[in-house]
Amino acid sequence: MTGKHLYAEFRAVPGAGDAVASLVAGYRRVVRAEAGNVRFDAHRVRDEQERFFVYEEYADEAAFARHLSSATNAAFNAALSPLVVGGGSTLTWLDGIEDGAATAWSAGSAA
Repeated sequence: MTGKHLYAEFRAVPGAGDAVASLVAGYRRVVRAEAGNVRFDAHRVRDEQERFFVYEEYADEAAFARHLSSATNAAFNAALSPLVVGGGSTLTWLDGIEDGAATAWSAGSAA
């Protein structure tokens, strides 16, 4: 599994959940059109609508670097900052689990 994978989490300040959702939805359209963006999925946590979870995937490190250095990214983060607790998101970097790491498994072996 190649590429750059991460997720971002953030919580809207009280009363700003819908504004954050609207901002993220607009940003999602822009990011998905970026060269090298593979995936940008944004979600609200079902039982806590002020909490947000965004999964991002980029083709490679260079695509992610272009994303980070874009004027759109800077503008989004500036607009998001006053709307979320702590002024930004928490990023978690992900490493894929390769097929080569798999052991023999079947539904019957889970019993």
